[in-house]
Amino acid sequence: MDVRLEHEPSPEDIRVLEELIFAFNEAATGIRDGKLLTLFMRDRNGRVLGGLYGWTWGATCYVRYLYVPPELRKQGHGSDLMRRMEEEAKARGCRQIALETHTFQAPEFYRRLGFDVVGRIDGYPTGHHSLTMRKRL
Repeated sequence: MDVRLEHEPSPEDIRVLEELIFAFNEAATGIRDGKLLTLFMRDRNGRVLGGLYGWTWGATCYVRYLYVPPELRKQGHGSDLMRRMEEEAKARGCRQIALETHTFQAPEFYRRLGFDVVGRIDGYPTGHHSLTMRKRL
């Protein structure tokens, strides 16, 4: 076995790790209902401008990424993405939504949508904090 530090791993190799962890989690819990959940904002040429990426698994929706380009913010796009994601999460039987954000990102946005802080890591990154937030459905 060869173990080495890689500063720029390929997306394919990262995907292998994700699939291995997902398979382990399914085997350990017996919960096999995991599905990706993505919504993309695209321009007229189909290029991704922003969107939402996450998954549902075990009655929880997890939002991994939400991004709206700066020039499109404060126009309802983020709220629309979250509303559509919540509708799909409910349709899939989810009872809660979880996500992580930093204090310099969008915690107030998520609070306005009904999320509460349930965890915090101070000093990550330096001068800021990482927040775990949850919304019960």
